Amino acid sequence: MNILKTTIAATLLLAGAASFAQEAAAPAAAKPAAAPQPWTYKTKQLSRAEIDKLLLQPGKVLVLDVRRPDELPSKGSFPVFLSIQNADLEKYLKYIPKDRQIVTVSNRAHRAGAAGDLLTLRGFKVAGAAGTLDYEEQGGVVEHIKPPAPPAAAPAPAVAQAQ
Repeated sequence: MNILKTTIAATLLLAGAASFAQEAAAPAAAKPAAAPQPWTYKTKQLSRAEIDKLLLQPGKVLVLDVRRPDELPSKGSFPVFLSIQNADLEKYLKYIPKDRQIVTVSNRAHRAGAAGDLLTLRGFKVAGAAGTLDYEEQGGVVEHIKPPAPPAAAPAPAVAQAQ
């Protein structure tokens, strides 16, 4: 009887380990994606069609990108934008024109939503918030900025040979 119990316990243990190994080896794409964060901002989250319509009015719209500069090459942005990081927004409000509608931009629009709420409180006209990744997923095209090439190394100075 003890041999039977030991055999059953070992079989269950091995089956559990095999199941765990298969789950760990499964590609990330097979696992369900994380649920998107709920929209908690007063600023409207813009669709691709709404963004495209606003971008057709360049003299009336300002695109304000609130991400860190290192995010722009990999995540892309709209062709023309003002870049002020979310953390510095309050400090640079005087540089943002109040006579234009503002589209705030981040990767998934959440930082942009927070920036839009702040700007609205300060008297700016905010059209809405956009996420470049969301915009691309809806078929839009953003510019992917290539970082500048590193400066070429200066040639080594020639050394005179003594004769």
